[in-house]
Formats: sequence, C-alpha cells, structure tokens
Amino acid sequence: MEKKTLFDKIWDAHVVKSIPNGPDVFFIDKHFIHEVTSPVAFLNLEQRGVPVLYPERTIATPDHNVPTVDQDKTIKDKLSRMQVDKLRDNCKKYGIELHDLGTDHHGIVHVIGPELGVTQPGMTIVCGDSHTSTHGAFGTIAFGIGTSEVEMVLATQCIMQSKPKKMRITVDGDLGKGVTSKDIILYIISKISASGGTGYFIEYAGSAIRNLSMEARMTICNMSIEMGARGGLIAPDNTTFNYLEGKQYVPKGEDWDKAVANWKTLKTDEGAVFDLEYHYDASDIEPMITYGTNPGMGIKVKDSIPTTEGMDGSTKKTYLKSLDYMGFNPGDPIKGKKVDYVFVGSCTNGRIEDIRSVAQFVKGKKKADNITAWIVPGSREVEKKAIEEGLVAILEEAGFKLRQPGCSACLAMNDDKIPSGKYAVSTSNRNFEGRQGPGARTLLASPLTVAAVAIAGEIADPREIFDN
Repeated sequence: MEKKTLFDKIWDAHVVKSIPNGPDVFFIDKHFIHEVTSPVAFLNLEQRGVPVLYPERTIATPDHNVPTVDQDKTIKDKLSRMQVDKLRDNCKKYGIELHDLGTDHHGIVHVIGPELGVTQPGMTIVCGDSHTSTHGAFGTIAFGIGTSEVEMVLATQCIMQSKPKKMRITVDGDLGKGVTSKDIILYIISKISASGGTGYFIEYAGSAIRNLSMEARMTICNMSIEMGARGGLIAPDNTTFNYLEGKQYVPKGEDWDKAVANWKTLKTDEGAVFDLEYHYDASDIEPMITYGTNPGMGIKVKDSIPTTEGMDGSTKKTYLKSLDYMGFNPGDPIKGKKVDYVFVGSCTNGRIEDIRSVAQFVKGKKKADNITAWIVPGSREVEKKAIEEGLVAILEEAGFKLRQPGCSACLAMNDDKIPSGKYAVSTSNRNFEGRQGPGARTLLASPLTVAAVAIAGEIADPREIFDN
C-alpha cells in the first residue's frame, strides 16, 4: 500500500478532476472572505449573471481596513467605508454569513475561523489573503488566493491548482525559558531564507511542535508563507480535538465521536517520502528578532547584525540597501537599539494567549516613556476574555491601551500606521519596506520580546527582564 503524507491524504481526497500535464480541479470546503479582495469578485459574478454556488460554505468578516477605535461610528476613510459596505451588501444579497463590526464574533478572519470551530481537520480552506496558511495548524490544506480565484470559488466551489512539492520541518527537544512559537518560526525562516519554501507545502513535526498549544501552532503555520511556501500544516492530535470540542460549528454527540475517529487518521504514514526535509534542535532556538526588510533577516536578540563578509556583489548591494532603510550598520549589536512603537496583534499573534503572556510579563512594571504601545485583540471574543480575565486592567496599569479588533498596524491599510522613520517592534508577520506605514521601520518578534522592549524602551532580551 502506498505510504502517504498528511498533505497527500487531504489533497487527494479533494481532487475533483486531474487534467493531464496540468492542474487539478480542487474542491474547497470552506471559503473565508473579507472586504478587500471580495468586492471585484462579486462584481464579476453579477456582471456574468452567475450565482454563488454554495453560500453556506463561505463566511465573511471585515478586518483589514477597519479602524480599531470608535468602531461604532461611521468609518472615516471613504475607500474603507465603501469596501465594508460592499461586503455587507454582497453577503446580504447572496445569503453569506457575515460577522460584522460590533457583533459578538467580529474579528480578523484567521482568528474567528478557529474560534468558531469553522476550521476543522482534513478540510481545504482558502481566502483572498496570504496568511490563510494559519488554519493549517488544525491539519488542513489552507492557502491564500487572488481575487479571480475568489470569484472562481464563489461560482464553482473549486479552483484550478497544481499540487505543490512536500517539505517536512522537524523540531525536536524542549524550548528554553522565554522562547515561544514565534521564535521557532523566525528561527526557521532565518535558516532557510524568505524564499526557501517556494514551491512547497510544509508539514511541521517533532516533539517541540507537538508540545505547542493550538494558538502557538497557528503562529507557526501563519508564517509559512514568509519563507515562500504555499502553506503549512500540523497533524491534528488531542490538543487539536480538545481545542475544538464544544465550539459552535463542530459536530456534536455521536457525530463528534465519528469526526474525531476520522481526524485521528490524518497523519503522515510511517515511511512516506517528502521532497525535502529539515531538522532543528529546539535547544538552539532563543528569542529572535528581525533586523532587515524581509522575515528571513532574523537573528537571536543577543547577537549582532551580520557583516557583509563573504557576500557577492549583488547580494551585498541588496543587503546594504535593506540596512540603509532600517538605519542599521553591519556588525551592530541589535540589543539596545532605541524603539518608538510596539504592536501586539495581527493574525499571527492577536490571540488570547498572546495577550495573556504580555500581561503576565508587564504586571507590576511600567512601559518606557518613549514607547507608544498598541495592543490589538484579534477578535471580539479575545477582547471579551481579556477584559473578563483582568488582563486589560493589568495592561492599563503598565501604560498600555487595548484597542478594538482588526488587522490594525500589521499593514498600512487603516488608521494604525507607524510614522515614517520610526521603529516598531511588532508581533505581526511582515517587515517589508512601508508595510506598517510609508517609511516605517519594522522589527518582528514574539509577544514576550515585544513586552520586554516596551518595558526597556529599547531592543531587549525578555530572559533578562523576567525576574526584575
């Protein structure tokens, strides 16, 4: 019998038709939409007179453009307001479930899907957003698509897709103090580069991965795209099932037992072959931070920015251009660099565990005067828990302020922009030039490292502040 990877099992079960020497016609179980990449798709459907085939398989929420203050008021930005209004109109017209601003389950699309139990093992999931890979943490094939493909899924519930190659990244061992899943993924990307996963779908394995919570696993899969991969996934296990049990959209009673029995088969067969494998030791991973303008430019917080030694001409030129944008020099220690903003949030690290870890870290401390701190929950559910658990009170006592849910300062598509030339240490997923605002300088790190930076007012190692 053929030995299959987890990826093979899910993929093969969703192929409607294989085109010889071409792509597969690939069935999609769940389709998430938001206000940015859906309006044109709906407009094209309307112009063609084509209905939405399975509206019950699509779920919507506005997140990218929405403000994170005064969400009960009219959105000031005209384009943002128009896009959100269009999403509302289209959902109403086609009978699509919408979690709108101000409703109990509003939030970032990749946060509310798992929260509601919409995301379940063995599914295929797409969204007009690259970080759809987040849902792979549940043992799904989840990836981002473009607007024309959003239209295709709405019309047919399928897309044309060539099967990617398969990679497995194994991380074994125990994580050290102050080291989180964000550090794991930044470490991996720093090792294989921002393009090292191009053409692959990645399965994460090993004891360090199995020991992670679901929220931590989502952080890992979220950033698979930052090494160029099509997506990433983790085999479901008891941690997955315990997280999902009782959620709104998961099966109940006997149907739950049947679902779990089926989900337990979703794992890579012993002896299945991957096209490429990497192995890492968890004990080598320390708190990480980026210093450049792609997520592969990362180092341990205790280390110095790499020098240009050994670089060829074109690589050196690109490297120095990146450092020039950041205002850094080769060989500089990263620790101690002054910072202006910190941001905790996004589909990478805007979950309740992230806010808990920051609150626990800053309890009894005060943020530095030079720091503007934005804490943005990934959903209304996260916001509600943060208030109920007393986390907001702790954060406010330390000088932080909780904003309302949305993508916020992850990307410069709303009011939460980092000013030009200012430094922001961010829990989000991208540090491209201008990603957080024109001229903004972004350093990616874990929520714990961000909390340490907020307290110190400069790049700091969370392990050195823990017990102070």
